[in-house]
Amino acid sequence: MNNLDYLKSLDNAGVGAVVLKSIFEEQIRIETEHFLDSDNSKAQEWKSILKEIEERGDYYYDEALTYIRQFAKEHTLDRYLKLISDAKKQLSVPVIASIHCVSQYHWSYFAKRIEEAGADALELNVYVLPSDINRTSEENENVYFDIVEQVLKGISIPVSLKIGYYFSSLVQTVAKLSQTGISALTLFNRPYHPDIDINQLKLSSSHIYSNAEEYIQVLRWVAILSGRISCEIAASTGIHDYPAVVKQLLAGASAVQIASALYAEGPQVIDKLLNGLKDWMQQHDFQTINQFKGMFRQDKIENPAAFERVQFMKLYSKVMEG
Repeated sequence: MNNLDYLKSLDNAGVGAVVLKSIFEEQIRIETEHFLDSDNSKAQEWKSILKEIEERGDYYYDEALTYIRQFAKEHTLDRYLKLISDAKKQLSVPVIASIHCVSQYHWSYFAKRIEEAGADALELNVYVLPSDINRTSEENENVYFDIVEQVLKGISIPVSLKIGYYFSSLVQTVAKLSQTGISALTLFNRPYHPDIDINQLKLSSSHIYSNAEEYIQVLRWVAILSGRISCEIAASTGIHDYPAVVKQLLAGASAVQIASALYAEGPQVIDKLLNGLKDWMQQHDFQTINQFKGMFRQDKIENPAAFERVQFMKLYSKVMEG
């Protein structure tokens, strides 16, 4: 959805802000290789120079190759930065950039370049899968704190941290992250899930887009965390209809993010969500979102355990009694 015309259509539909697709460090590396292998005249000229240097056995070869790869990387990154700049000129809503990196250097480097391009805010898309048996939970979780520290040192625009739920103590870690100086936490990343094709006997992709039932896991943690951490919460994943929007706001979210619904229905889904929200508010005599935001967060409801496992046992016992 990093298309300016599409972003304009979202702006016209009434979104509160646009979050650009994440730019991935791995993506830039791949595109850099493609650039060097392309028919681009500049790439061809450089490859010719490199070949000549290599044939001479010149010790400057490695340095030259590093320089050229750096230029090719900048060529790819510049497209993303131009999108930010163009979007800022033509949209009426805030433009939030998003990055996902794997090396420490590039988090702060990309963040600085994105701020210079004019982004209103930055979302750090961080997902550490705790799959390495040799790494402790503390080592995995320190990655998040290190990235936030590096990025916040170099930029002044608001920063949101988008995370997954693989933590040894989700509530405690999120509470600590909220005190680092970030402006918001986005719950949650939706990771890529590999599947197995039993007919072709090969790995395949599974459920690339979210479905309408997935909001429920996010809802639990929004309700539990709301009011207990030091920054705002944005709810993401499984937001496909206006009831899901209302529920996340009732749980305490300050904003909701949608993506899969846009792929499925296009910008017109924004109208459905907003009109549904307005109609619901009128039915319940709410004039502003703040009048009902957080009404059902865990610390405000009569039975706080309703958001924890005991609720399942209660429901199960009712089924058994019936």
